[in-house]
Amino acid sequence: MISTKGRYALRVMIDLAEHEADGHIPLKDIADRQQISKKYLESIVKELVRGKLVTGVSGKGGGYQLCRPAKDYSVGEILELLEGPLSSVACLLDDAAECPRADSCQTLPMWAEFDHMVHDFFYGKKLTDLIA
Repeated sequence: MISTKGRYALRVMIDLAEHEADGHIPLKDIADRQQISKKYLESIVKELVRGKLVTGVSGKGGGYQLCRPAKDYSVGEILELLEGPLSSVACLLDDAAECPRADSCQTLPMWAEFDHMVHDFFYGKKLTDLIA
């Protein structure tokens, strides 16, 4: 399940993409437009900055801005930054310990197929696809 944090991060990124030409956008403006608490958005944009998806500038004329063109962001990279791996089961995580039942697990192929569908869906969607 995608949490509020992941959904709001997408809204922030869409807002920044829609206002790309305006330069750095104050967080207050994003919070007002998106009707999300500025305090809550602070924690989200902090992670977006740490993940190098947006840049932030303090002071007068400051705010946040996308690091690259909106068309170059996938929904998958944004969600994984905020949510962590989108894997449906722990045994399919990249750093998972080898499962002793993997060779005989009758459900593993189904989970792997599901994970590929989720990955391909979210990584196939660009930020620009979400802009109305």
